[in-house]
Amino acid sequence: MPTVELRFTALPAHVRTARLVAVSLARRAGVDEEVLDEVRLAVGEAATRAVGRHQETCPDEPVLVRLTDGEGQFVAEVVDRAVNQSAVDAALPATSAADLPDALGGLDALDGELPAGIDLAVIGGLVDDVSVESGPDGSVVRMVWPVTESAPNTPSGFGARGTSA
Repeated sequence: MPTVELRFTALPAHVRTARLVAVSLARRAGVDEEVLDEVRLAVGEAATRAVGRHQETCPDEPVLVRLTDGEGQFVAEVVDRAVNQSAVDAALPATSAADLPDALGGLDALDGELPAGIDLAVIGGLVDDVSVESGPDGSVVRMVWPVTESAPNTPSGFGARGTSA
């Protein structure tokens, strides 16, 4: 099960790089082409969330994006080290996508500023298998997509290259 780790300074400009790397590796892992936009958007939302949390509490700490391919799935984990937990994160210690709308209290009217946690609701709308784990050392947003077929020239893993006969 190969894993690629990407660490970057908590700056919004680096979120684009995280999205590009995630989509590239998801494609190589064999994630269906129609799902790649969801991967891009969800990883972008999670990375943006982590950058914002780091800028508030620990701007010198890098954001970590961990991308894993194997066992019929592609996993993206975005890890932040923000030590102060928001009210939404405290209410979501290990929340699944199905529970996110209820945990956020329902969002009917968006008259003013977006409420805290809306980024998690967006991710939950994009990814069927998502969890958020918060703790005293930060949080991990874990997103999983099925791998439907082996990508061309990639029989197993990110770095493996096949040969043509």
